[in-house]
Amino acid sequence: MGLPIHDEAAASQAQDTPSSTPASALPPAALDLAAKLFDLARTGETSELRSYVVAGIPKNLTNHAGDTLIMLSAYHGQASTVSMLLELGADPNVLNERGQSPIAGAVFKGWDEVVKVLFEGGADITLGTPNAVDCAHMFRKEDYLKLFGVLVGDAG
Repeated sequence: MGLPIHDEAAASQAQDTPSSTPASALPPAALDLAAKLFDLARTGETSELRSYVVAGIPKNLTNHAGDTLIMLSAYHGQASTVSMLLELGADPNVLNERGQSPIAGAVFKGWDEVVKVLFEGGADITLGTPNAVDCAHMFRKEDYLKLFGVLVGDAG
């Protein structure tokens, strides 16, 4: 299964996030594993990613941009992967370095099932800039506003 990463802080360093240990000091196998995990999240390889998370990979592992596994899955329309990560305890409310939330990204991309899974999984529609409500207004996604319980005329 590769090199296990047990510490969330160390794992996040694997993708060049600022820290006391530069990514260049990490073993190539750790960098390769981190890249693989982020790719699994993007492509929706749910069962393989699940096996890594169950084995101890941090549920909220972040890449160099602060994107968590759930953020990458959400942005790429991987509803079943998002659902699995939520079931395993991943936080749907971690913002990336640009202040974006997974649910706002899913609203932006128009991934209906992902938006529903995140909302039902506890994603906060008011977090981030722009937040999910702002995005729904911007892109006239009235179905999302109804799901969120926001009146269509509300500014958020």
